Amino acid sequence: MNGKRRWMPLVMMDSVIVFFAIFVSYFLLFLAPFSLTMNLTISSFLLLCLHHLCAYVFNFYKRAWEYAGVGEIKVIVSVVTIPILCVIMVHFFLLQFDIRVLVVTWMMHMLFIGGLRLMNNLYRGHAESKKTGRRTLIIGAGSAGTLLAQRLRQRVQEIEPIGYLDDNFTKHGLEIVGLPVLGSIKQVKNIVSEFQVDCIIIAIPSLSKSVLNRIITLCAETKVQTQILPSLEDLMLGRVQVSEFTDVNVEDLLGREPVKLDAEGVTEYITGKVILVTGAGGSIGSEVCRQLSRFSPEKLVLQGHGENSIYLIERELREEVPSLLIETEISDIKDKEAMLSMMTKHRPHVIFHAAAHKHVVLMEHHFEEAVKNNVVGTRNVAEAAHEVGVNTFVMISTDKAVHPTSVMGATKRLAEAVIQHLDTVSDTRFVAVRFGNVLGSRGSVIPFFKEQIKAGGPVTVTHPDMARYFMTIPEASRLVLQAGVFAQGGEIFVLDMGEPVKIVDLARNLICLSGYTEDEIHITFTGVRPGEKLTEELLGEDEVHEEQVYPKIYRGKRKKLKHHDVEKFLSQFEKREVGKEELLRVANNI
Repeated sequence: MNGKRRWMPLVMMDSVIVFFAIFVSYFLLFLAPFSLTMNLTISSFLLLCLHHLCAYVFNFYKRAWEYAGVGEIKVIVSVVTIPILCVIMVHFFLLQFDIRVLVVTWMMHMLFIGGLRLMNNLYRGHAESKKTGRRTLIIGAGSAGTLLAQRLRQRVQEIEPIGYLDDNFTKHGLEIVGLPVLGSIKQVKNIVSEFQVDCIIIAIPSLSKSVLNRIITLCAETKVQTQILPSLEDLMLGRVQVSEFTDVNVEDLLGREPVKLDAEGVTEYITGKVILVTGAGGSIGSEVCRQLSRFSPEKLVLQGHGENSIYLIERELREEVPSLLIETEISDIKDKEAMLSMMTKHRPHVIFHAAAHKHVVLMEHHFEEAVKNNVVGTRNVAEAAHEVGVNTFVMISTDKAVHPTSVMGATKRLAEAVIQHLDTVSDTRFVAVRFGNVLGSRGSVIPFFKEQIKAGGPVTVTHPDMARYFMTIPEASRLVLQAGVFAQGGEIFVLDMGEPVKIVDLARNLICLSGYTEDEIHITFTGVRPGEKLTEELLGEDEVHEEQVYPKIYRGKRKKLKHHDVEKFLSQFEKREVGKEELLRVANNI
C-alpha cells in the first residue's frame, strides 16, 4: 500500500498529460478549434492505453527517480516514444490526421512527463545545498564513492559531503553527482585543512590490505575521524545502509591479507562429525565455535570452566544456527576423571583445545596454576582423547612458546611436548597451532589502550622497541580449523603474519584514529614486565620448514623431544619439589 500511495499521484498526473496533450498540440499547431474531434479522441484514448502498457513493461512507476541516471532517461524516452510511434502507424493506415500533431504531442510528453521527475531531483538538490552537517570527504570517486555521495546527499541529514579524493588524475577537477574531485589521496592532509573537513569516509571496497593500510596511515595524520564504507555488494543488496559506516580499527593497519579457509577440506573433516571445543567460552574458543557452526557438524560440544561464558556462546549459536545440535559441559580440564567421562559420553571426532591461562604477567605470579591448567590440563584432555580414539586433536599454542622467558610461554611449550609425544604412541593425530597476539581477545592490548584514551591518557607502553605479531580473532580461528585439514600428526602449524608491529606505533595509530594528537594523549613507557620479551618468534631455528602447506600457512619440522624431562618435571611438580626456574630450564632444553 505504501508504494501505491507514493506513485498514485504520478500515475494520475501522467494520465492527464497523455490524454490532453494531443488536444493542446492541435490547438498550438493550428491555432484553430478542434475539427477532428473523433480522431483526436480515438488517438488520445489509444495513447493513454499504450502509455500504461509500456509503463507496465518498463516498470515505469516502480523506479526510484531520486537516483535517476542514464538508464532512467532511456526508460522515459521509451515509454513516451513507443506509444507515439504506434499511433503514427495507426494514423498512417486508418485515419486521416496530420502527423505533425503527434510530433508536438511527443515533445509535450517528454517535457511534462520527464519534467515531473527532474523537478523532484532539482528540489532535492536545492535542499541538499542547504545541508550543514559534518563536512565529509570521500576517498574514492568510483562506483562506490558515487553511490555513497548520492545517498548521503539525499538521506543522511547529519552528513554534508564536500568532495572526493582519487588517484585517477583524469577525474581531477571534474564534478561527479554534483561534487568535485579535489585531488589525489596523498593530498588528504592539505585538503582536510583547506576545506575544514570533519570526517573522512574511505569508499573503495576492493582495496587490498596493503593499500588500505597506506590510505589509513595518511588519513590518521589528519587527526579527523576516519570511517570505512561497507562492501558495495552489501549496499546494493540492502544488507546495510550508507549510515552504517565502520570506524577504522587498528586491525585495518595490519597490512596483511587475511588467510582464507580451504572450505572443501574443512567440510570433509567437520561436517556430520561430533566436535568438541575446550575453553569454548573464551575469545578464541567462542570464535572457533562460530566458524565450526557454518560447516554443519553432527554435534558441537562446548566445554568450559566458567558457566556464564559458556551460556553466552551457547545462546548465540542457538539463535544463529537453530538446527545445530549443541551440548554444554561445565567442567575443569585439571580434573582427569571428568575429562575421560566427557570423552566417553560424547565420543568426539575432532577436539579443538583452546582452554588455557594466557595472561603473561599474571602467570608469573601464579606459577602453579599455570602449570596445572596449561600442562597438566592439556595432558588430561589429550590422554582422554587417546583413550576414546579421537581422530584429530588440535591444540592452540602461542609464539611465546619459542625460547620461552615467561611462565605462560614455558607451560605452553611443555604442553606442545606432551601432545607431540602422545602422537608417537597414539592413533589420534595430535597437532599444535601457534600464532601471535590476537587483536580483540581478552587481555589484548587494544581494549586496554582504548580505555586509557577514553580516560584522557596517558597510554602506557612497556618499551619503545617492544614488538609483536598480530592477527584478528576470526583469522586465528580459521588457522585453527585449517590445521586440522593438513594434520598428519606431531606438527606445529604457524601463520605467515607479516612483519611484527611495534606496540608504540600501535598506540600512536590508535590515538590518531580516536581523533586525538600525542600532545593531547601522551604515551609513557613503564618498563619491560617480568617474563616479557622485546620480540617474539613463531618457530625456533631447528623447527623452520621453508615451504608453505597452504597460502600463508607453514608446517614446523618435527623434533625429537626429551619427553622424559617433561615427565620428570611434572612428577617433581606434583611433589612441589620444583619452581619457576626449573620450568623455564626444561622448556628451553626439551
